[in-house]
Amino acid sequence: MTLVFEDTVVFEELTVTGYEKVIKVSDKKSKLQAIISLHNTTLGPALGGTRIYPYTTFDAALNDVLRLSKGMTYKSALAETGYGGGKSVIIADPAVHKTPELLRAFGRAVDRLGGEYICAEDVGCTTADMMMVREETPYVVGLVHDKSSGDPSPFTAWGTFRGIQAVLKKTCGNESVQDRVVAVQGLGSVGAKLLEYLFWAGAHLIITDIDPVRMEKLARRYGAKTCLPEEIYDVECDVFAPCAMGGVINPKTASRLRCKAVAGCANNVLLHDSDSDELMQKGILYAPDFVINSGGLINVVQELDEEGYCPSPPRQKIHNIFDKLMDIFDIADQNHFSTHAAAVALGDYRLKYKVGKRVIAPYFHHSFV
Repeated sequence: MTLVFEDTVVFEELTVTGYEKVIKVSDKKSKLQAIISLHNTTLGPALGGTRIYPYTTFDAALNDVLRLSKGMTYKSALAETGYGGGKSVIIADPAVHKTPELLRAFGRAVDRLGGEYICAEDVGCTTADMMMVREETPYVVGLVHDKSSGDPSPFTAWGTFRGIQAVLKKTCGNESVQDRVVAVQGLGSVGAKLLEYLFWAGAHLIITDIDPVRMEKLARRYGAKTCLPEEIYDVECDVFAPCAMGGVINPKTASRLRCKAVAGCANNVLLHDSDSDELMQKGILYAPDFVINSGGLINVVQELDEEGYCPSPPRQKIHNIFDKLMDIFDIADQNHFSTHAAAVALGDYRLKYKVGKRVIAPYFHHSFV
């Protein structure tokens, strides 16, 4: 079904089994090509970031947004946010094609959904970009605004740091990061902040990034060793922390890993769910990505409470990611299956019995510009 609105934004609903709503969005005037995916809204309105990325094909973009929105369902359920799983992607090179017109057109698309989907920044999209989107819709979080929570990356990174402490506790018997070797893949806004936390906690760092200038700059700042992106899988370390794009753990890379644990802030770290079984068979502990990287989500949803944003409540919830992961590790041990399967089973239980379902509508404090 195709719906055309007066503002020239075109909606085309796609039928995808297991998903509540998937919409192909286009606007010839601004050259917008996007997809909005609502996976599951059992517990509340769908909430998830907007990724701007130069996908080579539409199918590649569709596959990514479907995986990301499903991950958000489980991330929200396990973080007990009272929101559902959604995500959006804009098919564009953010360095070349991102324009105010394109962002506003996307904002109009989000607004047409009437609050079914709430967007935020993601890869290739900044909080400043979200301010542009907000000119067309109130259904935006994580803004540079006195009533919003701002950049979520420090909160995501802190949750990931706590997750690394959890895997060290499980694999080494002590949560201390001091003198542990951590290999960090990807040094974007979250990865770079994680690097800072690890440095001050005394970790020995090995880093890589597709941008060699950024990598060398951070290596000097934190005394880290560097390697080429393809070499990071062969590095001997205590923890491998993937902080770039998804699908980096797959049959080819899993066999090369020389770490005790995988714990990073990237979404959809596993290419396939079965890759978690491969890690388990190799004796590598996996911190499920939708648990360890939930800090940013936990932070931004706080601004939708009626009393408004305050950083203290999300700080405590993010701190407790350590305990949540330890519980998941215990569930996996008791049932003799992977930590990923344990986290999914816990999420499925909460969805089935509507544990944590939202009963109060989100409150959008910010108004239109």
